[in-house]
Amino acid sequence: MKGKGEMVSKSRMKWVGLLGIVLSTFSLFTHFFLAGFTQDAISEYQSSAAAVTIFSWRPVFEHPDFSPASPLFRRLWGPVRRLETLHPYANPRQHYPADPSSQSNGFIFVRIQGGFHEIRNSICDVVVIARLLNATLVIPEIQSTTSSKGISSQFKSFSYLYNEDHFIAALTRDVNIVKTLPRNLKGARRKKEIPHFKPSYLASPYFYRHHVLPVLKKHSVVELVISDGGCLQAVLPPDLEEYQRLRCRVAFHALQFRVEVQDLATKILHRLRAPGRPFVAYYPGMTREALAYYGCAELFQDVHNELIQHKRVWMRRRGIVKEKLSMNSEGQRLNGSCPLMPEEVGILLRAHGYSWDTIIYVSGGEVFGGQRTLIPLHAIFENVVDRTSLSTPWELSRLYGREINVGGNYPRSPPSVLKESKPDMWKSDGPRPRLLPPPPARLKYPHNIEGWWGWVAESDIEPESTVMELRTNAHKLLWEAIDYFISVEADVFIPGFDRDGKGHPNFASLVMGHRLYQSASLKTYRPDRREVATLLSETREQLYHANYTWLRSIRQHLRKSLLDGLIEASTVVKSISFLSHPVPECSCSRQDSEHAPSSRLTHSQAQAGGVGVVHHCPDWMRSESGLRSKDKQTEEDGDEDEPTSESFLGYRSGNRVERNGEMMSKEAILLNDQEELDGGER
Repeated sequence: MKGKGEMVSKSRMKWVGLLGIVLSTFSLFTHFFLAGFTQDAISEYQSSAAAVTIFSWRPVFEHPDFSPASPLFRRLWGPVRRLETLHPYANPRQHYPADPSSQSNGFIFVRIQGGFHEIRNSICDVVVIARLLNATLVIPEIQSTTSSKGISSQFKSFSYLYNEDHFIAALTRDVNIVKTLPRNLKGARRKKEIPHFKPSYLASPYFYRHHVLPVLKKHSVVELVISDGGCLQAVLPPDLEEYQRLRCRVAFHALQFRVEVQDLATKILHRLRAPGRPFVAYYPGMTREALAYYGCAELFQDVHNELIQHKRVWMRRRGIVKEKLSMNSEGQRLNGSCPLMPEEVGILLRAHGYSWDTIIYVSGGEVFGGQRTLIPLHAIFENVVDRTSLSTPWELSRLYGREINVGGNYPRSPPSVLKESKPDMWKSDGPRPRLLPPPPARLKYPHNIEGWWGWVAESDIEPESTVMELRTNAHKLLWEAIDYFISVEADVFIPGFDRDGKGHPNFASLVMGHRLYQSASLKTYRPDRREVATLLSETREQLYHANYTWLRSIRQHLRKSLLDGLIEASTVVKSISFLSHPVPECSCSRQDSEHAPSSRLTHSQAQAGGVGVVHHCPDWMRSESGLRSKDKQTEEDGDEDEPTSESFLGYRSGNRVERNGEMMSKEAILLNDQEELDGGER
């Protein structure tokens, strides 16, 4: 009986094992079948316009069909007509030797400090200086990207951000450029025997010709240390106008990002355009340095306020800030000296007519205050994205290369506290009661002094950056390079602030200058922050239930800022940053003489629009593809606002709109601004 039971048990185990093998085999075949099917589906899906949904961004749109031929589309996304004839033209026009002289006066070695926009400005300046002094330029060293900052050893300093070979090749006919100093001069530099200069911000050509050039001829090499984002005055004398065009050739043609950065930026741009919709690039400009410089600490609360004030104390000690420590942030905001908050920018765009499903790309690296600061913008617009939501972590990590694992910079667990034994003498000394010994000093653990919670309370001095922080600063340059590329190509660009932590033009100013050079007719809003603050204050209590008159004022302001902002840039910004307004030196006007009365940008219009006297493009640049016919002009002059059933911050629901629980009829929210209809985009 016992043997028979064992046989039955073994038989059952065999059947169970056989069944398991059959099920496993079936599972494997099913897995391979589904894997092959899924792979085909993914390949087909990626090739379609919806490929962007493989990332964290899931676009949500109200209307699947978005007609570019509609009047509303032309009003919100169409070109600025008065700037359509403006085209990039940075080639030499006057007497300018085609090739640099073979008799060089020596080598110029440059070390550049600062952020993305400061590096870009400085590189353009040193190329002009090298041409001015007839010197050979050594590829500049970007201090934020040296190997000592913890970045990958596979990149040299300059090549971490820019394409070194393209830079040299593009400027072959302008400046002699070499990758390194000769061997004998390398040794002299290591021994610190090379004369060096630290030119002031916006130094004049006289300084270089009469102070730097004699030393260069004597020692055959000089070193320039640039820390303020520019070492040559922005507006050069008329006899040096060709050097302004050299600046444009450097900034807009020679400075090309390295291949990996360029490829990822192009991928992200394609993913942005995959849904078939135009998009707005928004630069908040909310950096800790800028907020501290202009005294905008009270716009934030809690820790962020303390961090801004701490930075302002540090700036005052270094002489960067001359004003008092405590500032009235509300007064600064009303004066236009503080950035527009993301919520305010969102309200401006919605009031102007951009729907809640508009794609908003947030550019410019990190925003002070983190994602919490952008929550109101996400509440106003459904499709708010940045580089992280349009790329994978693996794609971003590829940009950095192979980096060593930095130990000792990660937070460690706090050490245990051992109670100190009381001294034996105190136990046995003297009669009781007796005075107790003084309490021991408060123990300081390493984790208590790592980060803002330690150094803000302990000292007014900014702490030294750790290796990880220095590495992150180098990564930020790559992030801003991607955002710069996308912002230049965006259909619409709007800045929240255009100044950095030293009062100089920032990332947004360079983007607006590049767009003015490359595609002047693309919409680039330059809102007057003082006027915007006044408009927002007028209806602060009913900001989300604004009336028609207020909406009309916002529309008029944004429409005027397309050209009025150029006037301010030509008079204020250009005097401290040429690349922020590179016209008319680097542009020309291309028009058809046949249709000159209707399409021509006259000199008076150019002056009024902040463009200046525009040079006429050469004959080889004139083509029918770049011209607009009189019929098209007449058609666009008749553009009208498309009636919309969408309220200021509401969502469409059939023929009625739901806003904060209320249902409003179509007739109550139609905005027929006749002045805007007649004027178009000026």
